[in-house]
Amino acid sequence: MESSTSNNNKKKMTVINGSHFSNLEGFYEEVSRLFMKDEDWKVGTLDGFDDILYGIDTDISWKDSQKSKNDLGFDLTKEFYENKIRQGKPFNVQLIQQKLNELIDGTGQTLFEILIEIIESHKNITLILD
Repeated sequence: MESSTSNNNKKKMTVINGSHFSNLEGFYEEVSRLFMKDEDWKVGTLDGFDDILYGIDTDISWKDSQKSKNDLGFDLTKEFYENKIRQGKPFNVQLIQQKLNELIDGTGQTLFEILIEIIESHKNITLILD
């Protein structure tokens, strides 16, 4: 039987393990496995990731976050934007081109930084980078 006395005032902790993935699709798989166990759909977009964090009562520990920072860094982000520009509709190509230009100029965000910003925008979640 599990004792809950030591955990009375503590929130649940969910661990995102950076060693489980090396790209955005892998990240979506990881968070779908963690947060969407009983759902029949999976996270597949940044907006979708943002959506599932509403109403989640957990803190998040991101293990191997330095690996994820590298994996989801400049190169993958550049490729991410270039693929959306190549695809065109329904994407706002002008906006994505602007984001790509900012990334190249060193003023834009990487996918890792975007994911961190999404998590931190949810005030009920504390993020710990390990």
